[in-house]
Amino acid sequence: MQRKKYFLLAVGCALILSVNFSNAQKKSKTTADQSNNPYVTPKLVVGIVVDQMRYDYLTRFWNHYGDGGFKRLVSEGFNCKNNHFNYAPTSTGPGHTSVYTGTTPSSHGIIGNGWYDKESNSNVYCAGDDLQTSVGTSSDAGKMSPHRLTVTTVTDQLRLHTQMRAKVIAIAIKDRGAVLPGGHTANAAYWFNGSNEGNWISSSYYMSELPKWVRNYNTSRVIEKYKKPWTTLKGIKTYVESGPDDNEYEGLFETETTPTFPHSTPNLLSKKEDFEILKSTPYGNSITTDFALAALEAEKLGNNGTTDFLAISYSSTDYIGHKYGVNSKEIQDTYMRLDLELERLLRALDKEVGEGEYTLFLTADHAAINVPAYLEKQKIPAGYFDRSVFYPKFREFLHFKYGTAELVKNASNNQLFLDHKIIQNLDLGLREVQETLAAELLSYDAYDRVYTAYQMQHSEFTEGIPYILQNGYNQKRSGDILMVHKPGFIEYPRTGSTHGSPQIYDTHAPLLFYGKGIKNGSSVTRTEIPDIAPTISALLGIAFPNGTTGTPLEMVLE
Repeated sequence: MQRKKYFLLAVGCALILSVNFSNAQKKSKTTADQSNNPYVTPKLVVGIVVDQMRYDYLTRFWNHYGDGGFKRLVSEGFNCKNNHFNYAPTSTGPGHTSVYTGTTPSSHGIIGNGWYDKESNSNVYCAGDDLQTSVGTSSDAGKMSPHRLTVTTVTDQLRLHTQMRAKVIAIAIKDRGAVLPGGHTANAAYWFNGSNEGNWISSSYYMSELPKWVRNYNTSRVIEKYKKPWTTLKGIKTYVESGPDDNEYEGLFETETTPTFPHSTPNLLSKKEDFEILKSTPYGNSITTDFALAALEAEKLGNNGTTDFLAISYSSTDYIGHKYGVNSKEIQDTYMRLDLELERLLRALDKEVGEGEYTLFLTADHAAINVPAYLEKQKIPAGYFDRSVFYPKFREFLHFKYGTAELVKNASNNQLFLDHKIIQNLDLGLREVQETLAAELLSYDAYDRVYTAYQMQHSEFTEGIPYILQNGYNQKRSGDILMVHKPGFIEYPRTGSTHGSPQIYDTHAPLLFYGKGIKNGSSVTRTEIPDIAPTISALLGIAFPNGTTGTPLEMVLE
């Protein structure tokens, strides 16, 4: 009896050990499977687009940056030093779209901030949608959607991959800087309605009313603390990386007589009127960070059990660049302050999501030219395109050659749209007319190159300016003639900077990757804007956006 008892005890122990060993094996196998997972699952992806940021703003103002913003991203992340837009026009709508779709206007259809629509015979806005209603304002500022975007975004693919469990929130001062990165399936896109409201708003495309946290944010009137003079962050004498504060190449705020610090117009100081002016100060970027951090907390981004996506666009850099130019004290001060905003954002991400638990990229939607009037004074070839001289001369040619100037229906985004019916009624060939007009335009001093739609459709360019133009040419939406100004020449006032051309000063933009799944390092190998979305998609192990033409950057990924 005693022997039987010991035998049963031994058998029981053996069974327990066997089960424990089996469970340990399963656990070990599961752990091994997880450790061998080739894909990275950060809790949150953060996409940052800085509107109108040249690459050299990283290097030019480097000594003024702290350790927690740009320098942290560069020193701990991956810096693509030779990153370019591979299409034109280089403007905000196409820029944000190309970053998030992994392709160019030739595929995604956003060929400008606005363009002439051949089907409706009217001008359209890239994010405008009259079928929607405003949410959070009684104005029309919220009548927006991504309905003109013809392909998916990386944010769309993340939502699809997770059966819509992933949250996607897009935020920008500009409506198009939020709507287009959010894609077709964003949980929400928010933009800032200045005027006399100073509120964050949205569209019925996303929601019927603002969430409670957004309503509370708007009613808090925290925005009013930014209605104050714009002074320099540091002593202005230390801003040796930019030109004189008082010069002829900068614009003015209303009531100002010189474009100098401090900027303290009545509308900046007023607590109740004209919040629109904040867009043209660094405070617009601070407002963006404030709201992004509110969204991070309220939506529990990065803490929802799957990878979420926060798309942020800093828009005030563009407003300031247009007003003051790339060589101004104002631009320098703006980027020094933006550096602090990035540090604030990164600290919040470390706290709310966890250091090492998120992946981030930073790029721009385009760069910018130095003020041509300034370049001229430095004996650098530059100048301005004078429409009042060009159009009378061109119309005279059209009348002489064809008996009518009505052949041209629209001129926009450096393209001419021809009236194909008139050409047909005149018994003319479309290709012949395109080539004749291109030859005439090329004879004008303002133009460096002119191409026809026929060339765009029947050639395959692989480098240089024609390659960039072809990537921006959409067969259904683009025009018949594409014109390129001479390097250094723009159609713009003589103060402030602009962008839009295929020239390198408009295409060279920063690209930084940081965080989970990202190598530490840098490269001068050429990268292109459409490479961003497939790189993030490859890192996450999700399907690429369905129009992708870019290539994942293997050198960036761990």
